[in-house]
Formats: sequence, C-alpha cells, structure tokens
Amino acid sequence: MSESVTIEVPARLHLGFLDIPRSVPEPGQNRFGSIGLPIQDISTVLTVSRAAKDHIEGDERERVAQHVATLSRHLGITAHHRVVVHRTIPRHIGLGSGTQIALAVAAALRTLHAIPLDIVNDAHLLGRGARSGIGIAAFDGGGVIIDAGKATHGAAPTIISRIAFPEEWRIILVFDTSTQGIHGSAEVDAFKALPPFPVTTSAAISRLVLMSAMPGLIEQNLALFGRSIAAIQTEIGNYFAPAQGGIFTSKQVETTIMQLAEAGAVGMGQSSWGPTGFAFAASQAEAERIVETIHSNPHGTAIQIVAGRNAGADITHTALNLARACTMGAVIKKERIP
Repeated sequence: MSESVTIEVPARLHLGFLDIPRSVPEPGQNRFGSIGLPIQDISTVLTVSRAAKDHIEGDERERVAQHVATLSRHLGITAHHRVVVHRTIPRHIGLGSGTQIALAVAAALRTLHAIPLDIVNDAHLLGRGARSGIGIAAFDGGGVIIDAGKATHGAAPTIISRIAFPEEWRIILVFDTSTQGIHGSAEVDAFKALPPFPVTTSAAISRLVLMSAMPGLIEQNLALFGRSIAAIQTEIGNYFAPAQGGIFTSKQVETTIMQLAEAGAVGMGQSSWGPTGFAFAASQAEAERIVETIHSNPHGTAIQIVAGRNAGADITHTALNLARACTMGAVIKKERIP
C-alpha cells in the first residue's frame, strides 16, 4: 500500500494540426489530428499522500481540488489527501499545462490507492484531449507523436505513430513573459469564427508529415525534419492568423525566432496558440552557438535550450514496508512510464 506518490509529467510541444473539422465534414475529414513531442526540463511535479483531512499546497490549488474531487467520486475513493504541487508548467503558453496537471492528479491518486492507471478515460473524464492527443500520449511515452484525432465516440485521439526524437538534437524555446495564448472560451470562439479549413491544406500537411517529418526523424536528417515542420507551421500559422494577429501570437517571439533562423536554426514555429516559439538545432553546442548570436533579445522574451523526451511520466511511490511495519520502515519505488 502506497503512503505517498510523487509524479512528474513533462511539458509538450504542439507542432501543428493535420486537419481541423469543418462544419459539414467530409468522410475521413472530421478528426483534427496533430503532431508534437514532450520535452525535458519543463514539467509538472506533485505529491499526493494520505491525510486526516484534505489539504492542497502550491500552485493551481483550485484546479487540483476539482480534479481530486472528480476522480474520487468516479473511483469511489472516500479517503482524504494532502497534495503538494512542487512545480507546474506555466499556464496558457502552449506547453500543455492543463492536460498535464490533470493527468498527474489522476495517476497519483490511482497509484496511491493501488488502482490500475486509465489515462485515456481519466483525461476524457477531466475534460482533456478534446482536440489534440499529444499531451495524453506524452504521459505514456516520449518521442515525436502523431495522432489521427478522435474516432467516433472515442475517449481520446488515436495515436498512429511514435518515433524517437534524436538524443543529440536540441530545441530552442522562446518565451514571451508579457502575454498568454488564446485559451478557454476565447479558444472555442476562435475556432467557431475561423473559416473552414481547406482540404488542400490538410492534404499538404499530411504529406509533409508522412514524406518529410517522419523520415527525417528516422534518418536523423535535421534539415529534412526542420523544413517539414517550418512548412507545416506556415500553413497552420496562416490559417490561425486572423485569430491570433499573425503567424505568431507574439511579435517579440517572432522577431527572436527569425534571428535564430538567420543563425542556422531550423523548423521554426509556435507551439499551439503560443506565445511560446521554437526552433531546432543539431546539438547542444550548436544550439548555444545559435543563441549567442542574438545580440538584443526583445523586451519580455526569454530563451531556453531543452532536449526532446523519449520517455513518459515518472512515478515515485513510498510504500509501507510490511516486514518492518512496527518501525514504519518504507520502500521507495520509482517507475518511468516507457
């Protein structure tokens, strides 16, 4: 029996949609579909333990309390819990914070009470994965993930491919700390206001994914992979431009991204609604060289170099050692979702 469970779930980059449903969908064209990957060094970490009364510490207390209550009702759990949120992915910057904290709470509660994980259905229960399946899939495993959107009555988008992200490659992230991406009801309204997504655009993006991005990863050809991501981002950015004020949500991020491109970075784009931008480099040393070429970073922006993540969430639980129960000895077990 676990006494406490600590879980770490990674942030994810959303590299683009394959399709966006139309008001009158054509056969096979009503499922969204997307491409993305989890990343290292930015994550949500929380600990759930048994307690005499409910208590939540740290950021996102209201959201965490709602998830605990919903899961407890769903699973028939009547115990009380102490939840300590050690750190969170920043909200509304395009890195999947909402999905990851929901999955962290769900997995921690299930592990604490020795209930098998059910990430897909828990995500559905907690209102996550309505459009993209990247965040949900990133819990189970890493790498570049491609989903085909939701099937009819599906709980979560269907994962059709997962390819390891080359260990040497690096991702240069550009943040704008002065703004956030579109979210909540504004996001829903934005989708409603946008024109129908052209079938020809969906076809072009799907071809780029299948014939360039996927082989670029498998062959570890950064130039091929980068060209395909940049082209996908251009198509997606042009479509969302009326809602977000341009291909990029943040003009400051756009300026910095263009400077990175001039210095040799590839695959430039924006994760989800932004404002976080990204670009790729062949190695840590190359990423550092590229970043060093930027002489004046626009006000309000910051840069971070990260690796891709080829593993899922980390779960650590402390269990009562039955052989030493009289002395309250503990067994610590750490698991990484493959």
